Amino acid sequence: MGLRITTWNVNGIKNPFGYQPWRENRTFQSMFDKLEADIVIMQETKIQRKDLTDDMVLVPGWDVYFSLPKYKKGYSGVAIYTRSSKCCPIRAEEGITGVLCPPNSSTKFRELPTDQQIGGYPTPGQLSGSIDEPTLDSEGRCVILEFPAFVLIGVYSPATRDDTRAEFRQGFIDAMDVRVRNLVAMGKQVVLCGDLNIIRSELDTAGLQDRLRKEGMTLDDFLSTPSRRFLNQFVFGGHVVRDRDEGREEPVMWDICREFHPARPGMYTCWETRKNARPGNYGSRIDYVLCSSGMKEWFIDSNIQEGLLGSDHCPVYATLADTVKSNGGVEIHMVDIMNPTSMFENGQRLREWSAKDLLPASAKLIPEFDRRQSIRDMFSKKAAPSIDSPSHTDSGSNTPNPGASFRDPSIRASQASVASSSTSASPEKPCSPSKRQIAPPPSSSRPQKKSKPALSKEKSGSGSGPGLSQRSLMGFFKPATPTPGGPDSSTTIEGLSLPATTTTTTTTTTTTTTAEEEKNKSPVKNSKSVGFADDDMEDDWPVTVSSSSTKPSSPPPQAKFIDPIESKESWSKLLGGKRIVPKCEHGDDCQTLTTKKAGINCGKSCTPHQ
Repeated sequence: MGLRITTWNVNGIKNPFGYQPWRENRTFQSMFDKLEADIVIMQETKIQRKDLTDDMVLVPGWDVYFSLPKYKKGYSGVAIYTRSSKCCPIRAEEGITGVLCPPNSSTKFRELPTDQQIGGYPTPGQLSGSIDEPTLDSEGRCVILEFPAFVLIGVYSPATRDDTRAEFRQGFIDAMDVRVRNLVAMGKQVVLCGDLNIIRSELDTAGLQDRLRKEGMTLDDFLSTPSRRFLNQFVFGGHVVRDRDEGREEPVMWDICREFHPARPGMYTCWETRKNARPGNYGSRIDYVLCSSGMKEWFIDSNIQEGLLGSDHCPVYATLADTVKSNGGVEIHMVDIMNPTSMFENGQRLREWSAKDLLPASAKLIPEFDRRQSIRDMFSKKAAPSIDSPSHTDSGSNTPNPGASFRDPSIRASQASVASSSTSASPEKPCSPSKRQIAPPPSSSRPQKKSKPALSKEKSGSGSGPGLSQRSLMGFFKPATPTPGGPDSSTTIEGLSLPATTTTTTTTTTTTTTAEEEKNKSPVKNSKSVGFADDDMEDDWPVTVSSSSTKPSSPPPQAKFIDPIESKESWSKLLGGKRIVPKCEHGDDCQTLTTKKAGINCGKSCTPHQ
């Protein structure tokens, strides 16, 4: 199968997913596969940059280029998706006039070095309208890609709604006409696709005779309106009333779909939804695939896909042959001239597409999506590096990376071992709460259940006493207090100083500390000083350890009451203070409404979409 170009006004980039067959697998990759397309031009995406999501930008096997409105929210918008395995553009621009700037640059497209320009920009005097060029390109109506074979222009032309937009509409049409003619004059082949919002002839709309009779118009009057006159002068075979306009003496483009179906009636691409006109096929053909005369013979098929729902428009496609003949009569593989040099040769791939082939205008290079790490990578188990190795630090700094211990149990165990050994080796230096030391892990490598935390009775590799697990939420709200007196008086777990009584065994002496002695010796009299709630003291009470056995001592005589004011302040800090009203998809505050009308729903509340 050749290379297929599909244009579709989707009336909202996610709108098709509410219809069959797109709702079965709501991904853009699945949509493009069903369309059997290699290049997809979408109009009326109706999104802003903040609305871009992973699923519409990071489509596997596809690249994408957007033109978004500069001022109006959720308005207009054009996107071009390209299948990386079949085609890869060499230049990309936003806008029809060339006055916009590439991403992260203040230089206009038309002022870039010649080898970086697509070219064909309107020159002074070619645009005579009163609308300035930046305004024409402010509504996100055009994306232009250049391949070695041709220049692809995806457009969404303004519609005729009222007289206030007539001047803007004509200014955009004039700019589009000038840009295409200039590119053709440079010797470049051009493909123009999109929703032009123009009816070309009486064959392209339903009920025209009744309309003309009601409005008292003739067919020539109908075809002589500025937009229809432009299109008929623009394409070969157009019906031009009276003499041609200056600068439009010759046609430059072929209407590909009409060339394959020259007399087919009812070949409509848009229907009015308010009148439910689609079932009766009462519509108009306003979506086109046009090409310059030098590549007309490259196309082997073109048609509309009126059976595919998802918008008030239907997709229109045109298919390029696998091999085409150049101007010199030499047969060339289409993939050879749809990709940069050295990627294909004689239809055979020489190298794979890679991120270095991305152009600056690609949406994948937007900071929100550039160099994204997949979720799978975040949870993958990595080999535990040596503690003394420089790679154990985060980004080349001297600070250990605490996050690594939670991803890999082996790293967590080794850190705990070092923490306990360093505590035993330096009794005169108190533990610092700023250094996050990890407690020894349980005997099993399987993570503990959160609902049943327990004391860890597994001895660390250094021979230190049993470790303690975090038991209370209050521990996250209170700063840890460093406990003087060495390792026999405290154990540091995730920045919390916990009382511990252990037996330190050496080659000469064996010391046993009882619960009563520890109570009198330790400076920690109140559970608040060690960072957890008094009601958890019973489970976390110090353990008496002898050289021969391990037995828990008696629980504390009485649990102390938690200060409710201090507890409330701690929870307020955790929950972030004042609650924020959620937003709807339009950015407005959601409202909760209560049903007051008598019935089964009376008294019920809901949050409606605004």
